[in-house]
Amino acid sequence: MTRCALIGYGYWGPNLARNLYDKRDCDLRYICDMDEERLKKAKDKYPLVDITRFSSTVFEDDEIQAVFVATPIASHFEVAREALLSGKDVFVEKPIANNTKDAEELIKLAEKGKNVLMVGHTFEYSPPVLKVKELLDKGELGDILFISSIRVNLGIHQKDVSVIWDLASHDISILIYWLGEEPSSMKVLGRGCVLSAVPDVAFLSMDFPSNVIANVEVSWLSPTKLRRTTVVGTKKMLIYDDTEHLEKIRVFDKGVVFKEPKDFGEFQLTYRTGDVISPLLENFEPLQAEVSHFLDCVKERRRPRTDGECGLRVVRALEMAEMSLKRGE
Repeated sequence: MTRCALIGYGYWGPNLARNLYDKRDCDLRYICDMDEERLKKAKDKYPLVDITRFSSTVFEDDEIQAVFVATPIASHFEVAREALLSGKDVFVEKPIANNTKDAEELIKLAEKGKNVLMVGHTFEYSPPVLKVKELLDKGELGDILFISSIRVNLGIHQKDVSVIWDLASHDISILIYWLGEEPSSMKVLGRGCVLSAVPDVAFLSMDFPSNVIANVEVSWLSPTKLRRTTVVGTKKMLIYDDTEHLEKIRVFDKGVVFKEPKDFGEFQLTYRTGDVISPLLENFEPLQAEVSHFLDCVKERRRPRTDGECGLRVVRALEMAEMSLKRGE
């Protein structure tokens, strides 16, 4: 049984606490947060777990093997760094850090101490994202031409992080996972409509080395919650809608066939329409699968799927987006 501590009990921390507390191979010893009200809620829900305002209490406890970091993004690096320096294995929520320099340092620290370092890119453990990856790897859609994604909702506005780092980080991690490569260039248009200094709507256009283009729209200013991605290939197309309950993925046997003209005046396109299939998906909670994977890696001393390098690739792309936004490109 792995003895664990959770640092951060704000927005995402309670979800991690629930999963950790329910797992038989995990002994949740501490919940740490600087807010007294949050700690009171944690103690009411988990009376057998020790609570503390001081992360040093966790780091100084030699019995703690693994630390889960769910603090605000700005503190991910510092908390994860202290955990690694104290010899703990670390699970840090996405993004791993708010710049590549800090992400690289965490990777080096983990390698030096032979610690497990994993980043919480939860969607890479979700059944529909895994299924799309399987379809792409099998070539079911043919060569991928372009991908279009929208991830919008009303709120929650944050003072210290833009909608790009909050929402687009999900789509970027998914795209890198699906395509197996990082974007080679990016153009971003965005604006802070509520807080002028913090972009709350953004449109990201990306080029990938394999000649795939992708467009991602993210916003905290939408009347409805949308989570939809369209993937268009030379053979088939698909729509992945994470808000759907029954058919999260639909594969369309549709396309356009171009016939080489026999003479100068001939130009012919044929539009092909076939079946629409919704593949069967496994039924499990992505966060539960993610936590289980980390605990298995701690026990077996192996590298996680979403390791520090995975987190670094996402941060590099996020920095690319920020630079484009600042340049106005």
